[in-house]
Amino acid sequence: MSSTNLFIRHAQILLPNGDFLIGDVLVRDRQIAQVAPEIAPPANATDYTELDASGLTLLPGVIDPQVHFREPGLEHKEDLFTASCACARGGVTSFLEMPNTRPLTTNQQALDDKLERARQKCLVNYGFFIGATGDNTPDLLAVNPTPGIKIFMGSMHGQLLVDKEAALEQIFSQGDRLIAVHAEDQARINQRRQEFAGIKDPAIHSQIQDVAAALNATKLALKLSKKYQRRLHILHMSTGDEAELLRHDKPSWVTAEVTPQHLLLNTDAYAKIGTLAQMNPPLRSPRDNEVLWQALLDGVIDFIATDHAPHTLEEKAQEYPNTPSGMPGVETSLALMLTQAMQGRCTVAQVAHWMSTAVAKAYRIPNKGAIAVGYDADLVLVDLNTYRPVLREELQTKCGWSPFEGWQLTGWAVTTIVGGQIVYNKGKLNTNVRGEALQFDG
Repeated sequence: MSSTNLFIRHAQILLPNGDFLIGDVLVRDRQIAQVAPEIAPPANATDYTELDASGLTLLPGVIDPQVHFREPGLEHKEDLFTASCACARGGVTSFLEMPNTRPLTTNQQALDDKLERARQKCLVNYGFFIGATGDNTPDLLAVNPTPGIKIFMGSMHGQLLVDKEAALEQIFSQGDRLIAVHAEDQARINQRRQEFAGIKDPAIHSQIQDVAAALNATKLALKLSKKYQRRLHILHMSTGDEAELLRHDKPSWVTAEVTPQHLLLNTDAYAKIGTLAQMNPPLRSPRDNEVLWQALLDGVIDFIATDHAPHTLEEKAQEYPNTPSGMPGVETSLALMLTQAMQGRCTVAQVAHWMSTAVAKAYRIPNKGAIAVGYDADLVLVDLNTYRPVLREELQTKCGWSPFEGWQLTGWAVTTIVGGQIVYNKGKLNTNVRGEALQFDG
């Protein structure tokens, strides 16, 4: 199981141009060496692990560009090992993790600590954002390797909340590293918390952190990005109004993402699953679902992230507003989106583009996101013919629950391959596999 030489036979292979080929893939020394309708078995066949992929579809491994894996400091919710096991089961071969751990990831020392933890524990590839505090600009410019700077404009407290325009402008005006924003207007949130104080129904969460709070912050980030022509990425876009803003005003250096939750769940979920539906930014209306879908299909929104943010069931069982916001997602995201493809909402090729190719391009991650000679062998074999439910007892995430529990999904990962190594196969994890630190070209 630990060989990095693989011979995958009879798969339905997604090619970089979006077409499919029934054929074989040869993997040698962690990279894709050959893709063809038929490849002769290697002469030194004993050095290769052979996979019969008949009836299965081979896709580039998912790159999840926004997760919260809770280590260090909050390991009771999740840790890098359990989270990477969940990734492997979900077909996620690389992730980009956020800085709101304890201690915060705001300097090289904290980044190096996370990289070392991941080197020892992670079954999949990894990268870590650097967090802005408003007074750590030298660190934001100097640390490596990182996909970018994370700014919490809202939904945060303490050092990582950067909600004043002057502080934001200082960050946007210096350097050229990508800035990824959690775009919510903290002043408006604070005001509305006072207005709705005392209401215990978690559905009020979507009114407190309302559409205006999201739109205000996205407008400000866009203004600063245009002023300094600074590379901007808008995380977990949740409202149709933000999507329409970008449809009419999106510079070439701006990208945006959406979560499966904001495409597939809405405020109706509070009545069904209560505080398990609570996240930041909150779930919106069915109309927002539709507008976000259209923006994704049209390329206004560039790709998909999960914002995997696990909390224990005990924490989620508290009474609102004492409940934490966030939900897990890495295990279900690919199957959720492939189920939408099989229902005609989009194509399988579009799902792979949104969940792998476009992410690698935006974050300038070399040799990822395509099944092509010379690319890293980060791959997932999925079964598009079998529907299975999301079952709590099968989840690998430490928090042990999903907002999609009971949903019948297809496109589940059968085999997940990281750097040519089989890390997950037919329900079994190979916990001896280790991913690598991602590199970012510029």
